[in-house]
Amino acid sequence: MTPDPLAEVVTLLQPKARFSKLIECAGSWRFDRKGTGDPFYCAVLEGHCRVTVDGQPPLLLQAGDFLLVPAMRDLIKESLDLPQEETSREPIEIGEGRFRVGGEDELSNLRIRIGHCSFGSPDVALLVPLLPHVVLARGESRLATLTQLVGDETLAHRPARELVLERLLEVLLIEALRCGCEAHNAPAGLARGLADDRVAAALRAFHAKPDYSWTIARLASEASLSRSAFFARFSRTVGMPPMEYLMAWRMALAGRLLRGQELGLDQVAERVGYSSSSSFSVAFARYAGMSPARYGQKMHLMG
Repeated sequence: MTPDPLAEVVTLLQPKARFSKLIECAGSWRFDRKGTGDPFYCAVLEGHCRVTVDGQPPLLLQAGDFLLVPAMRDLIKESLDLPQEETSREPIEIGEGRFRVGGEDELSNLRIRIGHCSFGSPDVALLVPLLPHVVLARGESRLATLTQLVGDETLAHRPARELVLERLLEVLLIEALRCGCEAHNAPAGLARGLADDRVAAALRAFHAKPDYSWTIARLASEASLSRSAFFARFSRTVGMPPMEYLMAWRMALAGRLLRGQELGLDQVAERVGYSSSSSFSVAFARYAGMSPARYGQKMHLMG
């Protein structure tokens, strides 16, 4: 069976819903949020606003836009007509899952549904680097529908609620990453790499055999490109050089195997393409900041 790298990464992340809310804004307003490292998304239902993520150039959002930040950094959301002296204003709850900024007699200039979630995988620090920092999709009605479903399920208390939310969030993340990579200025990342037939061939080959002794030449052959053309094309679309991506995915797989504590170190090393446990241990410690044994114990306790 041909592997699906995007599905593998999102499934391993184990997305969990924390809360979803609908916010209406009127007048001039501004929200400042400190980075938490958790995933954040928002769907603009009506109106427009300006969003700044981690000090990067601001993004102008309008109705139909969907923004995903897989690991939220400092975030500023504000109205377009914001006076320079305007200070942050906190939304006031006006109903279950509904909040408002501005007086009720003021005309609303924005309706936005936002969601905060988390990744349940203990190996999240090894997996998130494979995703873009920011994903912006425009005019995709399916994303607005999915955020509505997540919001409804979050407020409800029906049987199998957590399972339904996990599946909805997996679909939402995959759909956002797929739609976001279709824009002409799409950010580099796994989804954009999979949208390129040549790069996708190499990605699928590696995901199918992570234990194989891959080299740039062998991956370039899978992509039917010269080594130099493959290296440049992969780095441009995925956002990191090929061997760096290979290292990241191998370490993510190793993290899962170590956490399970069902295999010995030699077996884990072999599963992720290392000929000896010592060379694997050195590589893993350099990447994860701790030895494989310590990582396995720590993550097993957390899980």
